[in-house]
This record gives sequence, C-alpha cells and structure tokens, in this order.
Amino acid sequence: MVANLEHGYTLEEYLEIDRQSEARLEFWNGEIFDMSGVSEEHAAIEINITGCLVARLGDKRCRLFPANMRIKVPSAPPYRYGDLSALCGEAVFEKIGGVDVLMNPSLIIEVLSNSTEKYDRDVKFKQYQSIASFREYLLVRQDRPFVTQIVKSRDRDEWIYQSFDELTDTIKLESVGCEVSCAEIYRNVEFEDEDKQNAKNNYRNGIDDE
Repeated sequence: MVANLEHGYTLEEYLEIDRQSEARLEFWNGEIFDMSGVSEEHAAIEINITGCLVARLGDKRCRLFPANMRIKVPSAPPYRYGDLSALCGEAVFEKIGGVDVLMNPSLIIEVLSNSTEKYDRDVKFKQYQSIASFREYLLVRQDRPFVTQIVKSRDRDEWIYQSFDELTDTIKLESVGCEVSCAEIYRNVEFEDEDKQNAKNNYRNGIDDE
C-alpha cells in the first residue's frame, strides 16, 4: 500500500513522525508515504521467504532483516524500507534520527503489488543502486508465480536480469550463497484465475466493464 499523507514536511519532522509511528513511512521531497498494509498473499510470501532464508543462512554467518528494518539509501535520504534484506558478514548500522539504520545490505527483496510494482522496479531500484554493498534484487509478484532476479555483475558495472515463472524453478541467491525454489516462495498462496484478476485490476483502475 502507498498512501501520500501530506505535503511540505521537513526531514526533521518526518524523522520524528516515523520514530513514533508503527507504520512504515518513507520520505521524499517533503512528502511522507505510508508503505504499510499488505494483502494475504503478500504476507504469506514474505513469511515463506523468511522461513527459507532463516533456515539456510543460519550456518553462514549471514543475517536476514524484516520489513521494519530501515535501510540507508544515499540517493534517497534518510532511508527506505525493503520487504526483506540480508547480508553475509558484519552488519553495519548508523543512527539516524535516533534509530538504527542498516548501511550494508547485499540482498533486498520486494514483494510487488499493483500500487508499488512500477515504483519498486524503476525508481526504488535506481535508489538502491547508490548503496555500495547492494548487489542483488529480488522482485516477487503475488498474483502469479513470477520472480525477477537482478544481480550485479562481478566483472562489469551492469545488472543482469533473470526471470522465473514456474513453481519448479530454483533461484540461486548469489549474494548470500543459498537457493530458494518458487514452490517454497509461493507455498499456500492461491492464485486467482485470469478473468477474476482482470476484473479486480479494472475495478482498482476505476474502469467499469459494463
């Protein structure tokens, strides 16, 4: 969910509001956006991925962080919220506005929705690229099995895209050295048929099919 609260906040005002709020609030150009509220499918996918990575990263000296972990993004101060983030090695934090902000994630995962997909794929991805340690981005659709993996090349300053759309597919997470299957990501997630999904999208877009 993305809701624009008001215009004209200062950075200091935002930091105070976010520190006292239980919602995930992001700040950009004087505006505050509420990133809270997820669907049943989104919640299930996030829990599934969390369970898989917690089990597989435990012996690797790696850490996984939940959606309420603030991530420092140099090109979009003061920070952003990812759905999940992870790294191997020592986590580095900075105090911003009195709260801990993660500075060195290598993997960031976003579960997409209709209202955030374009933002997550385009604007937020470009912002995340200003994080020096960031080298892998996983974008997970919730309406059907479809995962986009974007990995930074070790040899060149470019990003390599790969998509997975079968439940039998396995995704090798380069940045944290483990694998997760689409079947695990989408466990217990029920997908609507195409007609129902189109009708829902039309309703959300204010289109009357009749």
